[in-house]
Amino acid sequence: MEKLITGIHHITALADDPQKNIDFYAGVLGLRMVKKTVNFDAPEVYHLYYGNKTGDPGTLLTFFPYSGIQRGRRGNRMMNTTGFSVPAYSLGYWQQRLKRFKIDYSAPVERFHNEMVLYFEDHDGTGIELVFNEKDPRPAFTYGTIPIENAIKGFYHAEIWLDDLPSTVDLLKNEMGHELIAESGNRFRFAPSDAPGNYIDLVHTPGTQKGLSGAGSIHHIAFTTANRETQEQVRIKIAQQMLNPTQIIDRNYFTSVYFREPGGVLFEIATAGPGMDIDEPVEHLGETFRLPPQYEPYRDEIEKLVKPVRLQLNNYL
Repeated sequence: MEKLITGIHHITALADDPQKNIDFYAGVLGLRMVKKTVNFDAPEVYHLYYGNKTGDPGTLLTFFPYSGIQRGRRGNRMMNTTGFSVPAYSLGYWQQRLKRFKIDYSAPVERFHNEMVLYFEDHDGTGIELVFNEKDPRPAFTYGTIPIENAIKGFYHAEIWLDDLPSTVDLLKNEMGHELIAESGNRFRFAPSDAPGNYIDLVHTPGTQKGLSGAGSIHHIAFTTANRETQEQVRIKIAQQMLNPTQIIDRNYFTSVYFREPGGVLFEIATAGPGMDIDEPVEHLGETFRLPPQYEPYRDEIEKLVKPVRLQLNNYL
């Protein structure tokens, strides 16, 4: 039977300065800036998308940068860490690159079988892990600032901290088609299929303080579904659990349904298409400031509200 949900679609975080955000994710990490648009619910704020060459689901880390926003706090009832997949042999390369840009990182640790993990944070405190593994066949992307053999391939996992697991576990298994893939200590890994880009790690953290929204915090995590028909099937399942999903909302590059899972984390169900190339060709993704049709008449006003930003890679070669 075909899965209604196939993996992670995108992860969206809050940030402070948009230019620093671009410099870190496109410059230091080498992700492709695939879309520069606005928060459709607050068009005075950018929505910046980073991903692979074509901005595929499973590679898209996005940000709402609110200049001057207070710092958030990692903690319970939040997604706290985004894991990226990189080749197993590239550990030394990434340690040297992070050192070069004066980014502190924790000592590498082995988590599950044949999986080494390196944790660090961006300038806003956003938690990031590079997961060094040999089981990701997806092609990487590079601007040329990072050798292609060391470049990021997309997401590996998302890490959620919860003080109570059973209700969220039931949701993932029963309504969202996930299975328990692995467990170690207080970490339980779920996925619709056992592959990088699909993993949801629930970490049982009773007694940990509740997380706070702000710069460096994750706003929501989105899961991929094939199309609006499968999206509606998932929405009905969620509604039957009294989790109050929204109606289907058009986000131009996909359609979305939002709800809060029992632990309080904002989940989204997003369609795989139409995709990032609906309004600009693949070879020029992220090069221009894109607005959805409803905001195009207000372009002049919106451009006055957002801070000018640019992709600047020379310092990251």
